[in-house]
Amino acid sequence: MVDPQDLYAWEPKGLAVADMALAQESAGLIMLYHFDGYIDAGEVGEQIVGQLLDSLPHQVVARFDHDRLVDYRARRPLLHFRRDRWVGYDTPSIELRIVQDATGAPFLLLSGPEPDVEWERFAAAVRQITQRLRVRLAVNVHGIPMGVPHTRPVGLTPHGNRTDLVPGHRSPFDEAQVPGSAEALIEYRLMEAGQDVLGVAAHVPHYVARSAYPDAALTAVEAITGATGLVLPGIAHTLRSAAQRTQTEIERQIRDGDEELIALVKGLEHQYDALAGADTRGSLVAEPVDLPSADELGRQFERFLAEREGDTP
Repeated sequence: MVDPQDLYAWEPKGLAVADMALAQESAGLIMLYHFDGYIDAGEVGEQIVGQLLDSLPHQVVARFDHDRLVDYRARRPLLHFRRDRWVGYDTPSIELRIVQDATGAPFLLLSGPEPDVEWERFAAAVRQITQRLRVRLAVNVHGIPMGVPHTRPVGLTPHGNRTDLVPGHRSPFDEAQVPGSAEALIEYRLMEAGQDVLGVAAHVPHYVARSAYPDAALTAVEAITGATGLVLPGIAHTLRSAAQRTQTEIERQIRDGDEELIALVKGLEHQYDALAGADTRGSLVAEPVDLPSADELGRQFERFLAEREGDTP
């Protein structure tokens, strides 16, 4: 394999900041990572990354070669046109940043579009970075669509080799084969190398999975802070406020909806309560029931999703 370090370049100023942080954090650093482009129901990972970058001090430590990793024809970046010429270009960026939480404690954040090619080299490069920066725990986060109602607490599926850091939750899957992702491959390769890794998958009601669902992002943030000790009260507050607004809007849409939609939510509530109890945050695997499909639900919630798209915090 060609040297994975060819895929990224260190930013001298950011690397110096990271080295200073390492001098103070003898146990090593936490690294959060999430990539856009794969399954992220409710935009859980996207919301968390956006909140971290919008509200906390950060500096770039390393940049990946997006020109080699991103397939532009599959995900065309936006060019901005004004009158008679191009005036801007949204350059894709896959970057590692050092961020400070509310107490000033440093941690790393790796984010950007999911690489389309060279996953093995990309995973090897991430492994090099975790070694160089003495990462003690790598944490990834995303949302998964589930047959659960929005009226019940958000469940979590922890995965990796440090699921003990999210007690009270277990995987609903005995065994499964799913399409791969760069995020999952990194988790797999890091575990092979003996690195501690935790994945946090938040359960999102599948009838709102195409829209931002702050409830799931909030639950994931709470799990991450509990597992890592990071202090992120501002982000939790913002997501909590957004979650209240979203729940109010969903309830309004249901009140204005037809009987089929109301029956759907009630059916999911009965199923949830029968399997786990209304107060349980654990994982769920439902037995097959006669409920509308995700596509049918999507049509019912089309207006809701269109209204939400422009208002997501």
